Amino acid sequence: MTAVAIDANRLWERIEALSRITDPDRPWTRRSFSPLFLKGREWLVSEFRAGGLETTVDAAGNLVGRLDGSDPHLKPIVIGSHSDTVPSGGRYDGILGVLAGLEVAQSLVERGERLRHPLEIYDFLAEEPSEFGLSCIGSRALAGMLSASMLDLRRPDGMSLREGLAYVGGDPESLASVKRSPDGTAAYVEVHIEQGRVLEQEGTAIGIVTDIVGIHRERITVKGRADHAGATPMPLRADALVGAAHIVGTVYARALADSNKPLVATIGKLDVLPNAANAVPGEVEMVLEVRCGDEAATRTFGKTLIEEVRPSLEALRLEVQAEPVSHASPTPCAPVVRDAIRAAASSLGLSSRDLPSGAGHDGVFVALTGPIGMIFVPCRDGRSHAPEESIEPHQAADGARVLFETVRRLDATLG
Repeated sequence: MTAVAIDANRLWERIEALSRITDPDRPWTRRSFSPLFLKGREWLVSEFRAGGLETTVDAAGNLVGRLDGSDPHLKPIVIGSHSDTVPSGGRYDGILGVLAGLEVAQSLVERGERLRHPLEIYDFLAEEPSEFGLSCIGSRALAGMLSASMLDLRRPDGMSLREGLAYVGGDPESLASVKRSPDGTAAYVEVHIEQGRVLEQEGTAIGIVTDIVGIHRERITVKGRADHAGATPMPLRADALVGAAHIVGTVYARALADSNKPLVATIGKLDVLPNAANAVPGEVEMVLEVRCGDEAATRTFGKTLIEEVRPSLEALRLEVQAEPVSHASPTPCAPVVRDAIRAAASSLGLSSRDLPSGAGHDGVFVALTGPIGMIFVPCRDGRSHAPEESIEPHQAADGARVLFETVRRLDATLG
């Protein structure tokens, strides 16, 4: 197996050090726009600079480390991910990609090897859903997709996103300086844990992401009639929760039948009114989320679901309606980046396979600025966004080694 000049021990020590900057009562928690997030950022700045990177925080609150290339006319190759987490999760989700990028850059510096292209390492702000109700904030700004109305969003304590950007060192009045043109990035590559079980179960070292799935969310409301739970006979009820349960079961069955796409569908949020032990539920509001690499399947799942369940709900004296909440189209990974990842893994003697990403990533927005690709490494039992999220040091090193070789190949072949 060919050796690559990354320092696997240094990479792992950094991963462990950043993960330990956490809420001690809820490991592993480092939420965006929090004092702990800023503490993590302060640590990252020192490590970026120790690695030889020119380091800044841009107007969107992204931490950026840069190495100049030998050709000032070439667009940058970008490596990135995020350092924020969901509550009680994310020990390796995100930070692996940031620190693997740093390791690649520092290894190039230590080898005295200068790329033709500039190399930029990003810690994107707030990839995970923030308390402002928005995710991928920093990468949205890079693509020019962070709107004025988004800046007016407020979290529960009243802080606006505009104020939040300033809090983390950004400048909301200068977001235009962050926006990159549609051809402004030579290529983007990210190392990430799989957040699934395919690689681990197959014993495959590297996943080459084919696409980042589309995510479609709809709000479904079932309306019946709230009544006294003791005084209303069963045949006379219009129990909205009974109808909601029928919808939940149908979603599961239909998604299971469509698994060859692959498609996943989830109802993970329900609000029941009046939500009392002695009251027949009169209304249930739920959110349907559909994820798939097939745009048509993502968009039409909810519509056909409602058509299927409506007769059954009407027989229960219930009304059902649905309205869209959000939609993100599937994002394909570029063949030029996928081919470079495949060749890199092969050159290192590492097994690899193609697979889609069922999770959203900053790459969805970075793809609006240039070709993207993602490198997956296995995670234990597929667990992610949970305290049990875990990877092995050699898996982190494998991802960084493949990243190193991928960047070198892209630098040699891209204009």
